[in-house]
Amino acid sequence: MERHDKVSTGLKGFNTVIDHLRLGDNVVWQVDSIDSYKHMVEPYIKQAKEDGRNLIYVRFGSHEPLLENNADIKIYQFDARKGFESFATEIHKLVKQEGRKAFYVFDCLTDLLEHWYSDLMIGNFFKVTCPYLYELDTIAYFAIIRNVHTYSTIAGIRETTQLLLDLYQVNQNIYIHPLKVWQRYSPTMFFPHLINGQEASCITASTEAAELFSRIHRGGERLDFWDVVFQNAKEALYKSEQQQNEVKRLLMTLLIGSESKMFTLCDKYFNLYDILEIALREIGTGFIGGKSVGMLLARKILEIEAKDKFTPYLEPHDSYYLGSDIFYTYIVQNDWWKLRTLQKTEEGYFKYASELKEKLLKGKFPENIQEQFVQMLEYFGQSPIIVRSSSLLEDNFGNAFAGKYESVFCVNQGTPEERYEAFEQAVRIVYASTMNEDALTYRKNRGLFESDEQMAVLVQRVSGDYYDENFFPHMAGVGNSSNLYVWDKSVDMESGMLRLVFGLGTRAVDRTEGDYVRIVSLDDPLRVPLMNYEDQKKFSQHYVDVLSLSENKHTNKTMEDVITKDIKVKKELFASIDYQTQERLRELGYSNMTTPYILNFKNVLKDTKFPALMKDMLAQLSNVYVYPVDIVFTVNFYIEKQF
Repeated sequence: MERHDKVSTGLKGFNTVIDHLRLGDNVVWQVDSIDSYKHMVEPYIKQAKEDGRNLIYVRFGSHEPLLENNADIKIYQFDARKGFESFATEIHKLVKQEGRKAFYVFDCLTDLLEHWYSDLMIGNFFKVTCPYLYELDTIAYFAIIRNVHTYSTIAGIRETTQLLLDLYQVNQNIYIHPLKVWQRYSPTMFFPHLINGQEASCITASTEAAELFSRIHRGGERLDFWDVVFQNAKEALYKSEQQQNEVKRLLMTLLIGSESKMFTLCDKYFNLYDILEIALREIGTGFIGGKSVGMLLARKILEIEAKDKFTPYLEPHDSYYLGSDIFYTYIVQNDWWKLRTLQKTEEGYFKYASELKEKLLKGKFPENIQEQFVQMLEYFGQSPIIVRSSSLLEDNFGNAFAGKYESVFCVNQGTPEERYEAFEQAVRIVYASTMNEDALTYRKNRGLFESDEQMAVLVQRVSGDYYDENFFPHMAGVGNSSNLYVWDKSVDMESGMLRLVFGLGTRAVDRTEGDYVRIVSLDDPLRVPLMNYEDQKKFSQHYVDVLSLSENKHTNKTMEDVITKDIKVKKELFASIDYQTQERLRELGYSNMTTPYILNFKNVLKDTKFPALMKDMLAQLSNVYVYPVDIVFTVNFYIEKQF
């Protein structure tokens, strides 16, 4: 069969050891230095030239070039700083362009750490590139520096590649020790071999082998390079302010992204300690996404600009972030990268989206990530949480992506196993929403078709408390620094506005047909449009969004079902007694019925502290954040503390 055609390594003795290379082979060398790798590349290239092969050098490393410019070799330069997806996609296009039976030399994969800072993503790159090279009957040489990468990364490379070889230089001697040679075997193949010119001498004697390996350093368990960088960064907390800022900006490029308006704002308000605290709450590696950055930045602005004026009303921050690298790892390890590549093309953009969306709803997460999920859920216990999209482009300047991606409530009822599965599925739903047609259309219309849209995830504790069998906050809403509702000339648009609801804020964010929120003009919070009594009832809130313990889901209840129960504060804060309906019920003989209410929030709004607090909050954010600012908030703790 053509795939099994034998190919020379350029070293006769080594050919004998491994029974030659075969078309389709990916060859990975574990080396101590680039010079060692180059020592193996040179005879391979020389032989390939003599055989008239299509030779390609893939250049991306910061080390010295492995090959000089030569008319017989095509050299392609790639920029790894663009990120994993762009880099992997460009390599894929190159391999497709060069076609079958091409011979490749890749720069040392370890150099990718300089730009990606993630061992995990180097493993992912190899897993998506190696099979495609194999499919096209190519031969490709790769290298990794020994004792740098984690065991899990090496294990993933070993599983994927056809040949994995240790290359040692000891006392000027070169030894090759095959660790994996796919579909070939001999009784001496996996011994170390001394290379002397074209010859390879097998080291079979125990004394010689022991002496050789006693001179070779074998490192213990190694952390991902990402973790090493953040651990080392802690030392900078005791250095000068300038040194701290340099380290802080480096960490920001890993968690937040490259230079941008948002990066500049984060640089202004966050210090090194803040960034390290964010990193402690990240699961996996990669960016935390636009929504997470926006929430953290808004909070920090309020702390600094208002000199802690709002701190008594803010719940302590205890969110978690699923790094964007988990999204790619999820796709790669479930073998969907080829489909992802097809979907990223112009012709496949919508064509393959539904198929990829279905797969994203059914995948499996890596075991180490699963364990981190478990530990996070143990932290939250049975408190309800919400799993929110936080893509790289989301909530950024010019691209809000409002309502385009999913957020999923986890009520957290049931056994630990049931709660874990519900959380995993919530993450899958958020990931799958990247393939929603309206999200794809939104991206395409804004020229973001080719932009990497990695999906990070924000996991937050839901604000509120249990009331009977329902969980909800007393009040929630959306604030905007510019009033969008001007129903008379006296309304000051620049004072901002609120959309207030009783219960979860989903009803304030999502327009609900047949139901109404309370619109509050912050220049005059009690101002309402002229209307009669019947209209007041009609244009008020009739349903409440809650998390139901009995149903274990996010649902809505009638306002009467909720507000007539014990909600632990005076109902008159939010509602007025509906005297007309009460009198009508009395006339009909239903005097023992519970008191009917109309939601209007009058007593909360009469408390001058509350509207002033919201107005000041929006003003602080709009001055330094993004205008007009749109922020979702919950104020149940304000109510409890004030009343």
